[in-house]
Amino acid sequence: MDYTIDIPEMGEPRLLTPGPLTTATATKQAMLKDWGSWDGDFRQMTARMRKNLLALIGDREGAFDCVPMQGSGTFVVEAMLGSLLPRTSKTLVLANGAYGQRIARTLTYLGRDHVTIDKGDYLPPRADEVSAALAADSAITHVVVVHCETSSGILNPIEEIAQAVHAAGRKLLIDSMSAFGAIDLDCNAIPYEAIVSSANKCIEGVPGFGFVIARKAALEAAAGNAHSLSLDLHDQWQVMNETGQWRFTPPTHVVAAFLAALDLHEREGGVAARGARYAANRDVLVAGMRRLGFETLLDARWLSPIIVTFFNPADTRFAFPRFYDLMKDKGFIIYPGKLTVVDSFRIGCIGNLDAALMQQVVTAAAEALRKMGVDSARPPEKALRERAILAA
Repeated sequence: MDYTIDIPEMGEPRLLTPGPLTTATATKQAMLKDWGSWDGDFRQMTARMRKNLLALIGDREGAFDCVPMQGSGTFVVEAMLGSLLPRTSKTLVLANGAYGQRIARTLTYLGRDHVTIDKGDYLPPRADEVSAALAADSAITHVVVVHCETSSGILNPIEEIAQAVHAAGRKLLIDSMSAFGAIDLDCNAIPYEAIVSSANKCIEGVPGFGFVIARKAALEAAAGNAHSLSLDLHDQWQVMNETGQWRFTPPTHVVAAFLAALDLHEREGGVAARGARYAANRDVLVAGMRRLGFETLLDARWLSPIIVTFFNPADTRFAFPRFYDLMKDKGFIIYPGKLTVVDSFRIGCIGNLDAALMQQVVTAAAEALRKMGVDSARPPEKALRERAILAA
């Protein structure tokens, strides 16, 4: 297998975040050439990108199409929701963190009727809960779920949720922003209407666009649904199919980088191999941090291979801003917590990283604690009791 992890350039930090993330040298180098957005060569690049993304879901029957859309991940999630949900629809939002809550907030802005199952930060929504909610409300037409909720690091059980939605005759939309490319979403085994992801996540590209992979029937039915010209997924799809071009100025350099990243993804061994590397990164990280006294927010069975949330230590000498700076001094950019109930921080496992580098992360964390005078990273007992109660 012709795939290796790059050695970072002098002074270049490693991004231990859920995107943007550390990219390979070949991905960076792909951005050194300019492309004409209307030129035939760039249209061919767009077509190849769409085809290669469809291959990742195993679409053997040609039932799906891929629609890239300029902007951040949230832009593209809104494009999916605003275009694929009819104005008369009612949506069940499965939330267990900030991004599920953001979906509900987006639907409020869009004026789309919705209800929410909110599981908090510790637990995933389960199939029986989804089935019960759908049985109790025949007006619900769609269900939306976040595949990997990176505010906590939880990996939601997409397969069982998808089967429950399918059995109830409803349609499932998946926000797979931080999981697509590393966690299997085979459309032949998992029934869904559409998924959405971004260039700067598990494919290991750079920020600038996202993409929706949706059933062609859903895209056809989306005509007239959109609340926004810029975020009209149906119009973008039609124009791309008719002309091969993006409706508005595309992020040409980002597309070039993404194609390079897709090539590396294939060389590594595809979804399974990438997911295995990320899982190994997580396992080394979690084991090492626990040796220092840190505890994960989540029970082991729900830990994703994407990002891990750790409780802040109870020791009053620990201050996250200082810890962050000390980790940065060692070349590692970590992420603050995104929880409201406990103090925490996050360390990402995705990007151009391997298990050996994650061991260096643990060593850097140990050195940071030593410099802060923190003898143990054990979290407050209150946080551990709360985890036990809420995760029961």
